[in-house]
Amino acid sequence: MNFVFDPRRGLIVVRAEAWGPSGSGILRLALDTGATSTLVNVGMLVAIGCDPALTTQRVQVTTGSRVEFAPRVVLQRISALGLERPGFPVLGHTLPPSASVDGLLGLDFLRGLNLAIDFRTGRLSLS
Repeated sequence: MNFVFDPRRGLIVVRAEAWGPSGSGILRLALDTGATSTLVNVGMLVAIGCDPALTTQRVQVTTGSRVEFAPRVVLQRISALGLERPGFPVLGHTLPPSASVDGLLGLDFLRGLNLAIDFRTGRLSLS
């Protein structure tokens, strides 16, 4: 599978769709090969019926500035980059309004695949 992105921009933004008990939502996720886990803004999780406040499972997350504990919720499924992952766990986190994305697409989504990013041509391939 091949995808194009603008290599002149700061982030590679991926369109994704997440499903929960109350429906689905379209997400703009930053492809983040430095993130071990996929992270979704709390507001979107609540909107699709996956309220992070109701989960007891918390995961330690090291950010660029500190260590936090984030709730882990399991989506009914998530799709991105032509792939669909059922029963997929994500971390909930409140992103600042200045964030231009709804979360991060992490390594957990990409495990077991070959990812190639060509910044000269703006092409991403996944196999």
